[in-house]
Amino acid sequence: MTTSLAKVSTNQTASDESSRQSSASSPGRSSLPRLFYADWFRCLALALLGFVVHVPALQGQRIWDDKFLVGTNPFIKSPLLILESFRHYLFVDSYSSHYRPIQNLSYFIDYLFWNTNEFGFHLTNVLLHVASSILLYFLLRKLILSFRLQTRTPASQAAIGRAPWLSQASFLVALLWAVHPVHSAAIDYISGRADSLAFVFACTGWLLFFRAQTLNHSAGRKFAYFLAAASGLLALCSREIALVWILLFICHVVWIERRIGMRVRFAAVVTCFALALIYLCLRQLPAARPSYPSIVEYTPAARAVLMLRALGDYGRLMVWPSNLYMERTVVSEPGHYQNLQGWRNTIDKEYLSVLGLLVLAALIFGCLRNDRWRRVRIFGAVWFLAAYLPISNIVELNATAAEHWLYLPSVGLLIFLVGWAFQLPVRFRPLITSCVILAVVALTVRSFVRSGDWSDEETFYRRTFEAGSRSARVAVNLGQAYTNRGAYAEAERIFRFVLDQNPDYPVAQNNLAAILARQGKNKEAEALYALIEKNSKRTRQEFPRSWLGALNLAYVRHGAHNDDAALEILERAHNDYPEVWELIRLKAEIVRERQGPEAALSLVQDFARKNWWHYGAAVALGRLYAQSGNEASAENALSLASRLDIHDSEALRLLAEMRLRENRLEEAFQIQRRAVARQPDQPSLYVALSDILTKMGRDADARVELVKAVQLRSLVPNPALPN
Repeated sequence: MTTSLAKVSTNQTASDESSRQSSASSPGRSSLPRLFYADWFRCLALALLGFVVHVPALQGQRIWDDKFLVGTNPFIKSPLLILESFRHYLFVDSYSSHYRPIQNLSYFIDYLFWNTNEFGFHLTNVLLHVASSILLYFLLRKLILSFRLQTRTPASQAAIGRAPWLSQASFLVALLWAVHPVHSAAIDYISGRADSLAFVFACTGWLLFFRAQTLNHSAGRKFAYFLAAASGLLALCSREIALVWILLFICHVVWIERRIGMRVRFAAVVTCFALALIYLCLRQLPAARPSYPSIVEYTPAARAVLMLRALGDYGRLMVWPSNLYMERTVVSEPGHYQNLQGWRNTIDKEYLSVLGLLVLAALIFGCLRNDRWRRVRIFGAVWFLAAYLPISNIVELNATAAEHWLYLPSVGLLIFLVGWAFQLPVRFRPLITSCVILAVVALTVRSFVRSGDWSDEETFYRRTFEAGSRSARVAVNLGQAYTNRGAYAEAERIFRFVLDQNPDYPVAQNNLAAILARQGKNKEAEALYALIEKNSKRTRQEFPRSWLGALNLAYVRHGAHNDDAALEILERAHNDYPEVWELIRLKAEIVRERQGPEAALSLVQDFARKNWWHYGAAVALGRLYAQSGNEASAENALSLASRLDIHDSEALRLLAEMRLRENRLEEAFQIQRRAVARQPDQPSLYVALSDILTKMGRDADARVELVKAVQLRSLVPNPALPN
């Protein structure tokens, strides 16, 4: 049978070569085909298209999780915290157990070069996606070739040149994947970077494994294997989906790639299991988080329906991506599956389940049909299903569907379609190529439009609502966007609408209370804060930041000079949330005002000792030490703080103030200059520098710094007036 397959392969290759030569020799087509077949041209095309379709998002603001991950995230602010990030989950104050230290490391590199400029973070996202598409092209070329070459021969690398349609198919698949708009949330959304990071490292590791097979020098081959394993571990630490990459690699090495020896195959499988074990050990480093029972429990039958609906939704999005938005859901109504009557009443809404069945039937049919490209379709189906099952609702996730989850499974679907396309006669290949190019053009336009949704918060949330999302979280974020521009009446209307649908949603309650307070409706605002605090023990099972009500109520009491009540509220909240810095900070500030800095020190010291990496705690500790007269401890705390954030200037400013009080003017001047260099857009830093220069007798230099401060203040726009 192997001999027969080899003959078929040889005949097919010869036929393709003859077809290619006759095409190349025809008039007027001598240069374009050769250019089209060049790897550099294809990489350039992938790079240009992959970049252009995401240009609208490059100037985008921070949206949703971006505000923490690339804003207040402490683990991206200093090289001191690179190793520390391996001891924490991605989100510090959340119930999620996403373990992605490499994602944090990538944000640190961006923060190092770009500070808080969102453009740099978006640019990295786009470049990672471009790199993913180029690497996918080379990987697909190797994978598809492995289905045609079953023995190691000296001419194996030249086989692609003898069968250019294999390489062309790989390029067209990579091109379709690069411009598909369903990946927008993984690229245009800064927080979606984990998908492309894992993709880049996993693809690189797989290609390095292939490369090692061609190296004759033993040391070079071992080094390539080591780099491949390291890339695999980096992929795992970028996103959990990399476990699927390892599974696919094992399947390919064991059942498909026959050109490697048994010893290498065994070593590759053992290495994969070792990488998975190392990753599982690393996941034990973060402290355990509380787990609460699910708010909604689905029966096995309901989960099966959700799996089919998600499959149908994903299949539709791949073919017709017309309705793209965050916070997708494949659940129709609460109580939808609880009884037979509920099923009957909503049978007309099960079109997604029907689509899911059709997609599943197509996959099964393609795997059962016996022809020479059956194994390609099986591999594509396995790729898709292996990547789909973790996101299929077979287990509970933070959503029932999400577009960015298709970043890896979509490759499997495209490979599956390639297995069908190869079955068509050779004369149809120009037609298929033309259809793919038309699809690329259409998807490019759709991706460009979709990328514009991420330009700013209000645009994003408004268009998400217009596209069909009715998520309470989206609505609250839209209300916050209105609040930021002073449209309080519109924001209040949205928050009240959310609370009509979700009466115990503490985030909406907190935002509504803040809006009411800004409009002078203090009594109603205070009542809402009190309600949030009262319900916090119950609502914390679903919402991790339910301590916000207690914090804001304490601020209200403190503002009304009722510090005893404020401290009582904070004490209760601190018992429930002992690791929340915001509660400790306010409590320490009230204690400092009433009893002096020495009394507040113990509160901050305990938190700072347990969380040495926390910049805010280190600054607060240094300030309290300085106010207590302990200059040595203050200097140590503030020096540490200045290293915990390489761009923030507050710790340096406080150190300069200490030196100024000690009349160590030259040291104060040098430290303040460092503070200005970190945040050259802050007028107050120039004023402080001017004061130091004045005391040094350098009046001319002091006036220059004051002029800079005035110029910077003139550039600050007037704040928007509230409605």
